[in-house]
Amino acid sequence: MSPTGATASLQSNLNTSSEPPDSLHSSWPIPTHPPASAPAPPASAAPLPKYTHFYTVSHLIFFSFLGTLARLGLQALTFYSGAPVVTGVLWANVAGSLVMGFLAEDKKLFREEWGTKPSKEATVETSDRSRTHKAVKKTIPLYIGLTTGFCGCTTSFSSFIRDVFLALANALPDPSLPEATHIAPRNGGFSFMALLAVILLTVSLGLSALVFGAHLALALTRFTPTVPFAFTRRVLDPLVVVLAWGCWLGAIFLAIWPPDRHRGPDVWRGRAVFALVFAPVGCLFRFYVSLHLNGRIPSFPLGTFVANIFGTVVLGMCYDLQHVRGLGAVPAALTGCQVLQGVMDGFCGSATTVSTWVAELYGFARRRHAYLYGVVSVVVALGFLVIIMGSLLWTRGFAEPVCI
Repeated sequence: MSPTGATASLQSNLNTSSEPPDSLHSSWPIPTHPPASAPAPPASAAPLPKYTHFYTVSHLIFFSFLGTLARLGLQALTFYSGAPVVTGVLWANVAGSLVMGFLAEDKKLFREEWGTKPSKEATVETSDRSRTHKAVKKTIPLYIGLTTGFCGCTTSFSSFIRDVFLALANALPDPSLPEATHIAPRNGGFSFMALLAVILLTVSLGLSALVFGAHLALALTRFTPTVPFAFTRRVLDPLVVVLAWGCWLGAIFLAIWPPDRHRGPDVWRGRAVFALVFAPVGCLFRFYVSLHLNGRIPSFPLGTFVANIFGTVVLGMCYDLQHVRGLGAVPAALTGCQVLQGVMDGFCGSATTVSTWVAELYGFARRRHAYLYGVVSVVVALGFLVIIMGSLLWTRGFAEPVCI
C-alpha cells in the first residue's frame, strides 16, 4: 500500500463522517461484554462482565508504570549537554504517538478479537470489517492497557505546556550551562519565537510519529503475530492482575521504606518511586473522565480536554510549591519536594496525554474542528500556567528546589 493509502487508512480508523473523533485510548466504554457487532465468542470463553472490568483496570495500572518509566527514561537520555532540543519530554511524546499510530492501524495483533478465529473469507479486508475490528479491539483489556496505559502515560500534555511556558519566560533549563548560571535576558519577540518553536516541534513531530506508526504497522503486517485469545484470557489477564496490584503495593512500600534511607542521600523516591505511586491514579482519572465526557460534544473531545487542563493546573501548582523559597527549596523539605516531583511526573504526566490529543487532531473529519480543538487546548492550558507559575516567577522568582 502506498504512503498516501496508509495515511487515508489511518484517518478512516480515527474517524467517520457521522461520528465524533475517536479518542484512541480513552473514549471507548469499559468493556463488560463484546459489542453486538463483534463475532460472538464461544460460550466457554465468554468473559464475565465483572472480570473484564477488573482486567481492564489492572492493565491500565500495570501499563501506567511502564509508560511512566519510559517517559522518565527518555527524558533523562535526551537531556544532555549540547542537545539540539532541551525539552526532554518531546521525545517521549514522539515515542508514545508512534506506538499509538502502530496500534491504531494494526489489524493482526488482536485478529482473534473475543475468541473467534477469522475465517478464510475474512482474510480480505473490507472497510466494514476494518471498522468492526477497530470497534471490537477497543473493548479488549490488553489493547486498552497498551494504548490508554502505555501510550497515554509515555506522553504528557502538562509537561509539554510547562515547557511552552518556560520557553516564554526564558527559563528553560539548559544542560549545557553550568549550575547557578543565570540565563541572559532577551526581549519579548525572542520569547514569542521560543514559545512557537516548542509548540510547533511537539505538534508536528507528534503528528508525524502517529502517521509513521501507521505506516510501520502496514509494512510489518506479514510479520506481526496474532495474540491468541485463549492465552490472553487464561494466562496474561490473571498475570497482569497480580503484577499490577503487586507492583503498585511495592511502589508504596518503597516510598515508605526506600532502600537508600540508611546510607547516603535519599534519591530513590525523588527519581521514580513517588511517580510510580501516583501514575495509576492519573491514568485511571484520565480514562474515566474521557469515558464520561468525550461523547458529549461530537466536534470537541471534552473528556481529553478536561483531563489535560486539570493535569496542567495541578502541575503548575506543584511546580510553584517546589520552587518557592522556604518551602520546596530548603534542605529540610527534601521529602516534600520529592512528593511534589512525584505528583508532577506521576499523576500529572499520566493524567494528561499528547498521543490521544494528536490522534484526535488527525482524526477530525473537518479541519476547522481540529484547529479549534488544538488552539483552545494550548491557549487555555498556557493561560492557566501564566497565571499560576507566572505570578510566582515574575514577583519573587523561582528558587532551585532541593530535590532536583
